[in-house]
Amino acid sequence: MQSNHRPIDLKLKEICDAFRIQGTYVSHEEIKVGNVNRTFKVNYRQAGGRAKSYMIQRINTYAFRQPVLVMENIDKVTEHIRAKRPDKVALHFHHTVERKNYVSDADGFWRLFNYVPSATYNTTDNLTVIRNAGEAFGEFQALLEDFSVEQLHYTIPDFHDTRKRYAKLKEDVAADPLGKAAEARREIDWLLSVEDRACTLTDMYNRGELPLRVTHNDTKINNVLFDERTDKALVVIDLDTVMPGLVGHDFGDAIRFAANFVEEDSPEAEKAGVNMEVFRAFTEGFLKQTASTLTEREIGTLALSCFALACELAGRFLDDYLLGSPYFNIDYPEHNLVRTRCQVALAKDMLQKMEAMEAVVRECAGGKNAAD
Repeated sequence: MQSNHRPIDLKLKEICDAFRIQGTYVSHEEIKVGNVNRTFKVNYRQAGGRAKSYMIQRINTYAFRQPVLVMENIDKVTEHIRAKRPDKVALHFHHTVERKNYVSDADGFWRLFNYVPSATYNTTDNLTVIRNAGEAFGEFQALLEDFSVEQLHYTIPDFHDTRKRYAKLKEDVAADPLGKAAEARREIDWLLSVEDRACTLTDMYNRGELPLRVTHNDTKINNVLFDERTDKALVVIDLDTVMPGLVGHDFGDAIRFAANFVEEDSPEAEKAGVNMEVFRAFTEGFLKQTASTLTEREIGTLALSCFALACELAGRFLDDYLLGSPYFNIDYPEHNLVRTRCQVALAKDMLQKMEAMEAVVRECAGGKNAAD
């Protein structure tokens, strides 16, 4: 990439200077992970010849329309976590002389943070890794338990308001602008038949029965960095979607992604379902960190949250399909319909296994569970 026809090395060095990085710029490499932001690893030589690396990202301001608010949320959350565990690995975003953790210029919106040597996993059957990921996301919740969630911006309004997601789906089914609803009638009818159950968490929050917490909102295992030798979790990354939310949003989305027998866009929807070994491993790690900080009612929603998030995403995929797929990236015209069918199959299996999932949650929580 070149910015305004200048070599990218010059641009990256300019960004490092703005963030007051000391030493001599040596080289860079582009990190080809993620589908949203553009990421570079920048290598420096500091005093005494010591090597030091940093990560620079150019934020996709089409995906994140309010990047300053995103960075304000990240700044508050990362500084709080670093203060709570100063002796452990933490994300550290550097600041300019004006105390901003971003640089906005004609070439884009940029941020810089320390590089952490580590391993990542997109998918894995290793139950130790999955348990450690659950513990990492649980620790993220626990460390922020005393953080005032009112300090955070809603950078994506109504992100997990399942009622509003359903209302949008029904509106677009009725309009059917591209004539696609008939092909998806079976999925539409099933999703509408479970609307009330899928919306349970949203309804409970609206009745004042569940507290808002700091939520990550993208709890995939590849958003945890692991020690390369021990597979111990080091730190949770990718905080662009940190917002106020419900604990079930993070737990349910993690299970929806990690515990499915197949990929979320598998054309073999009949093979979709909850891997209970993975469910147990993640739950053990998550509740090891959070059981003492969550209310009984919150713990009582965790198993159901997995079903709610699977239905919510199925509805989002389906709605996008009906509109010609303007939101989610697709590889072929029916991609979002395939995704919908896979999530619906997963949600159906979750209903069949709900009692077993609830039993695992109760066990892992040490008996602390909502009777109501």
